[in-house]
Parts: sequence; structure tokens; C-alpha cells
Amino acid sequence: MAIREKFITSKKYNLIAITLMVIGVLTIIGLYATHGAKADPKEQARFWGSLLQNSVYFLLVVNAVMFFICATTLAWSGWQMSFRRVSEAISACVPVIGTICGVILLIIVFGNNHELYHWTDTEHVRHDRILSFKAGFLNKNFFTIMTVCTILGWSFLGWKMRKLSRSIDDKKLSIEEGKKFMYRNTVWSAVFIVVFALTVMSSTPWLWLMSIDAHWYSTLYSWYTFASTFVAGVALITLFVIFLKNNNYLELTNKEHLHDLGKFQFAFSIFWSYLWFAQFMLIWYANIPEETTYFKPRAQGMFSGIFWLMLTINFVAPILIYMSRDSKRNYATLTFMSTLLLFGHWLDLYQMVFPGSQTESVPFILWDFGVALGFVGVIMFFTARTLSRYPLISKSHPFIKESVIHHT
Repeated sequence: MAIREKFITSKKYNLIAITLMVIGVLTIIGLYATHGAKADPKEQARFWGSLLQNSVYFLLVVNAVMFFICATTLAWSGWQMSFRRVSEAISACVPVIGTICGVILLIIVFGNNHELYHWTDTEHVRHDRILSFKAGFLNKNFFTIMTVCTILGWSFLGWKMRKLSRSIDDKKLSIEEGKKFMYRNTVWSAVFIVVFALTVMSSTPWLWLMSIDAHWYSTLYSWYTFASTFVAGVALITLFVIFLKNNNYLELTNKEHLHDLGKFQFAFSIFWSYLWFAQFMLIWYANIPEETTYFKPRAQGMFSGIFWLMLTINFVAPILIYMSRDSKRNYATLTFMSTLLLFGHWLDLYQMVFPGSQTESVPFILWDFGVALGFVGVIMFFTARTLSRYPLISKSHPFIKESVIHHT
């Protein structure tokens, strides 16, 4: 079998990616002109909220792809090796989107608008007992240090994992060399998982997202955010794998591998649903005012349409469609569901961000969707650029044979 080792980016692909980025830039300009440039703090918060929601969402999604790599590496799982370079290429977007996200977050924190992060208003905090109590955690200096260290940590460790993977491209490893290679991969994967646990699974969603509703808190919030973005990350991998397969790349990847990607989407959709139910049901049942204040505008207020649509897409659709074996082996179904889940969890982040700052009306969501298309273009462009620089398959990896003969 002839294997195409290098991805060649077509003019059509580049045109689509650049067009999406242009749409994103034009949307940001339009959103700034209609909202961000106004004197009303609520209108300004509408502009910054859109940038916050989209940048955080897509950063967490592409970083979740590196979590997928490291988790499977720690498990010494070989089935994903036939398309691992696709996951690596997607994770290469972390420094780019991380820089964009970091700049947006710091502008919001150090700016004069306090509608998104009320705790940045020192005068308000002084007269607010709850925010004063949380000031040791919710303050500009801690936010800045954590944000910068988090993004740099994700970027460096992702770069290290990709560098390790490419270090054996032109080598034929002996048994001892293969053992040393796997040991280094395992160690660095473990380091990434620890950093990931201390950020995405704990502090980062608290700072970037939950602090928008600073009087409210949930101990499940970070796990919930992780589950949401991990499902979207696996969906993104699936879309790129199918795209490459349809363009006659990844000859060693077949329906067995796509079946497993579908199973990951299905399993973690159920995991996300469990966390959603656990968080929502306990708060609903207890009916304590300081807890229900978070869900009131979402489940029963003006954001209820988006809230229940998001739940339908992210829970009901996977249950109905992904339950059968055949659906997870069908390219068309996988493409549809992966796209739907990416949108559904984007909606999830939307309803996590905007009800905390937009209390008078639901924002016109097409503005935010236009910004999202810009980030999609960024991911398409930088993923393709990375794919075109290195071999699509790591033929010298000790587990490549396991991936070739993989079956479910």
C-alpha cells in the first residue's frame, strides 16, 4: 500500500480558512462598532463577553486534544497512533489561541469595565462581604499570574510532547531505544496531566468563567467545563481525520479507529450529562436562593431557550444517534454529530458567560457565531500548516503496529 506521508494544503482549503478568519475579524470590528465603542458599560460587556466566550472555548478545546494524547500515552494505548499526528497538529494551535485568549482576559481584568468581572472593581469589593471574603483568590495579580503560567505551561508541555514524537521520525529504534522513548513520553505525559488537573480540572474555569457570577460557586464547575470541552476536542479530531480520509490521506486509519473516536464522544457526552444533572438537580432540589440564582435566568429566564437547546444537543442527540454501533462507523453520521457537538458545547460556554453580564436581553447570537467562525479559521489554518511540515504517520513509533492491526 502506498502511503502519502505529507499533507499538501490545497488552495481551496487555505481560501476557506482565510475567509473564515476574515469573517471573524470583520465580525469583531462590527461588534465593536455597535457595542464595544459605546459608553454604556453593559454594551461594552457585550463586546468583551463575546471575545471571552469564544477565545476561552476554543483554547480549552484545542488543549483538550493534547490531554487526549497524554491520557492515551499514559495508558500505553496504541490504537490512536495511525492518526496521532492529526491530534498533535490541532494541539499546535494552543500557543496561538492561548496568546489571543490571554490578551483578551488581561484587557478585561485591567480595563475600566467591571460588568463581566465584578470583583475587579475594588470599590465594589470593599462594600461586598462575599467578594471581600474571596479577594485572596479573586484579585488581579493572582488572575494574571495564573493565566500567564497556565497558558505558558500548556504551550510548553504541548510543544515538548510534539517534539518527542517527531524525534524518531528518521530513526529505526532498537528495543532498548523504544523503551527509553516510551519512558520519556510517559513521564512528560504525566507532567502534562498533573498541570492539566491543576488548571482545567480546578482553578482555570473558576477564574475565567465561574468568577463572572462571583457570588455563586459549584464544586463540580471545573469538571463540568472539562467534560464539555473534551467532548468537543474529540469531535474536532474526528472531523480532521474524516477530512484527511476523504482526501486519500491516513491510509492506516479505518472505520475501527473512527468507531473508537465515536465511542469517546458518546461516553464523554454521557459523562458530561451526568455532571450537568448532578450540578443542576442538587441545586434545584435544595432550592437555596444563593445557589438557584445561577440557574434562574438560564433554566427559567430569558436564556432558557439556549439552555434547553444546549442540553438537547449535548445529551439527547448522542443518546439517540450514537447508541448503535453502525452510527459510529459511518462517516456522514460522525461528521454530522461531531459538528453538532462542537456547536452544542459552544452553546454551553455561551450560556455560562452571558447571563452573568447581560441581564436585560439575550444578545444577538449571530455576532458571537461570526467571531467563532474566525477562531475556526485559525484552527484550520495552523493545523494544516503543522500537518504539512511533518510526516502524517510516525512509522518508527513502538506502537504503530498495534494501531495497524487494531479492531473493535
